[in-house]
Amino acid sequence: MKNRIFLLGGICLLVASSQAQMSMQTLTNGIHETIEQKAQAINAQVVQWRRHFHQYPELSNREFKTADAIGQYLEALGYQVDRSFAKTGVVALLDTGKPGPTIGLRADIDGLPVTERTPIPFASKETSTYLGQEVGVMHACGHDTHIAMLLGAASILKDLKSQLNGKVVFVFQPAEEGAPAGEEGGAALMVKEGLIEKYGIDVFFGQHIWSGVDIGTIQYKSGGEMASSDEFFITVKGKQTHGSQPWAGIDPIAVSAQIIMGLQTIISRQTELTKEAAVISVGRINAGVRNNIIPEEAQFSGTIRCLDIGMQRIIHEKIKQTATLIAESAGATAEVEIVVGYPITYNNPELTSEVVPSLEAATGAGHLQVMDATTGAEDFSFFANKVPSVYWFTGGKPLDTPPGYAAPHHTPDFFVDEDGMITGVKALCFVTADYLLKHPN
Repeated sequence: MKNRIFLLGGICLLVASSQAQMSMQTLTNGIHETIEQKAQAINAQVVQWRRHFHQYPELSNREFKTADAIGQYLEALGYQVDRSFAKTGVVALLDTGKPGPTIGLRADIDGLPVTERTPIPFASKETSTYLGQEVGVMHACGHDTHIAMLLGAASILKDLKSQLNGKVVFVFQPAEEGAPAGEEGGAALMVKEGLIEKYGIDVFFGQHIWSGVDIGTIQYKSGGEMASSDEFFITVKGKQTHGSQPWAGIDPIAVSAQIIMGLQTIISRQTELTKEAAVISVGRINAGVRNNIIPEEAQFSGTIRCLDIGMQRIIHEKIKQTATLIAESAGATAEVEIVVGYPITYNNPELTSEVVPSLEAATGAGHLQVMDATTGAEDFSFFANKVPSVYWFTGGKPLDTPPGYAAPHHTPDFFVDEDGMITGVKALCFVTADYLLKHPN
């Protein structure tokens, strides 16, 4: 009899669980259908928003007009705007008035010192000053589309307020490309100023348009998705002498050349590349003033990219060791400074698994792809270091552009097909709505 009671009890629990799952699926399907309709209806407005921001880009920590426009659009949607973060940051809160988690949704808003040459009618003609030079300014990484897609999501989710629970924080973040020298900015400053604590953000979601991925497609990777980005600066000090008598001095240029080649063997011979990728690149060398004078010192600098924290620490140590010992072997000295930059952009595996069905719903079957890690870097990583987060890539490449022919990001010819933005709007809304509905308390 006891076994029958237990069996019946188990069957009842299974039936109840199955009914709850069916009820949740019905609710989710209904919300998805509504979001789909609203995304189609607002798409023309999203495109207009994007074109405005594309035509009038601003550099990092100088996004004054951009922030004003974002604030005005949000206020027109009925939001109260918070302008207290990171100099030019814009934040808005959707509070459903019902218990539940708080989700952060982020878009970056800054442009780049790139002169645009795309043949579009709303191409940027803006200029500014960067490192003391007059430069063109362009949204050459798609941040204009990020703003527009998040504004679209803010509009749709506000309309769905009565059907949702919890809170959504819309974060328009400046200076993703890096604050000017001597300034703080970006996600790191927002975290430092207490954004997450002020709003009680539990999880963060973000996306990046990608010019090399077909429109309608989303790519993601669980775990380490984008690399950390650190800088190194090495000064080699030797002994100045006449170029005709190198034996009378210590040549810091020759020593620097040996160090640079030695740094490459850290990656090719001392790093476990089957575990994760890593890169050391030298991007600048400066030494000497005249062809027949061996100078007193030489300086060079570069970037370090890692996808594993342990490997990052080891590579830092090996750079210092390689530079100082090669210099010492030549009778010179090497001073090494490593500046830690953006952390690894890490997608929480459990949260990633949870949002995959929502992303697939946004793209349709067959258009959600698992990607390889990239050695590019993103300051969304500062948010992901604080709370569980997921970051994905939304396709912006026209379908008739062959793979490999799309202009890269950060170039004058960078181009985004605006037909891809509706997928990003839906992805933000589906992920947000589904997560809130699955976590009512």
